Amino acid sequence: MDIGIDLGTANIIITKNKKGVVLNEPSVIAFDKRTERVVAVGTEAYNMEGRAPSYIAVVHPIADGVISDDVLTQAMIRELIWSAAGHPIVKPRIIICVPSLITEVEKRAILDAAMSTGSRRVHLIQEPLAALLGAKIHIEKPVGNMVVDIGGGTTDVAVVSMNGIVTARTLKIAGNRFDQSIIRYVQNKYGILLGKKSAEEIKISLCNLYNPREDATGTVKGQNLRRGLPDQCDLSEAELFEALEEDITAIIEMIRRTLEETPPELVGDICQNGILLTGGGALMGGLEDYFSRALGVSCRKAKDPLTCVARGTAAAFSKKQILRDGFERIDGYQQERG
Repeated sequence: MDIGIDLGTANIIITKNKKGVVLNEPSVIAFDKRTERVVAVGTEAYNMEGRAPSYIAVVHPIADGVISDDVLTQAMIRELIWSAAGHPIVKPRIIICVPSLITEVEKRAILDAAMSTGSRRVHLIQEPLAALLGAKIHIEKPVGNMVVDIGGGTTDVAVVSMNGIVTARTLKIAGNRFDQSIIRYVQNKYGILLGKKSAEEIKISLCNLYNPREDATGTVKGQNLRRGLPDQCDLSEAELFEALEEDITAIIEMIRRTLEETPPELVGDICQNGILLTGGGALMGGLEDYFSRALGVSCRKAKDPLTCVARGTAAAFSKKQILRDGFERIDGYQQERG
């Protein structure tokens, strides 16, 4: 059995053999602090956030693309794999996506978490490579391809050619940071404290980065900081753009720096082929048009950008021999059991 895992800050997406995506759940776990037992994982735990009694802790054990709690991450991955694949008699092989500039300590933590599920072998593949594979781009050719993967905790930018990463950068500004910026903006301007879910919902429903309008509005609800009572306000597309502009500008600057470090021949290929946008952040309204205008290079979203990396992880199994021999910066941690 082969299992691919996109271990994201916001979501964990699991693929199984050739069946494609079999599970897509929030990266959340809830446990009882009194009994120290897991109460729920994934969507069920996410729905408890902000609503659970004090003795039940609802935790996001992966922060900014990095495992912040080894024990809870292991428990969460184990429960979700069992949910997706059952209790297999044959120990599975697992490939897990990781950010392109992850540290050795972070790699080891992810490896240990995967091995705790009972797998017989674990490989780590960098997210930009998996994203391009998921988009069915032929990365073995001597042609430059640029991908911008905007996840929940990190944004990965990479240029790939001939099965290898030429240049890459990682920035800890992504979906969660966008939510925090919206919360801070509404708090400073209207004196209303939003919950994380409310900020995420208005980001999804109202965001228009390319041509934000003052007359297009949405209602957000939260707590009035002065009175402590429930309150609400109308937020316009223009205000939402103002809240997110600094973060989006930082990502654009990182893309520019990556292009500056890329050989001119590959930059020419990117100008011709465009830039591929993947990850949940690519779904933000007007993002591809805004990037195209700011960079002077055409940008396009991958088909189903949210699961693109996970689908590429599944495709990596069929290209395992190429990955192990040709991808110089693929981290093929392996550990046999029994």
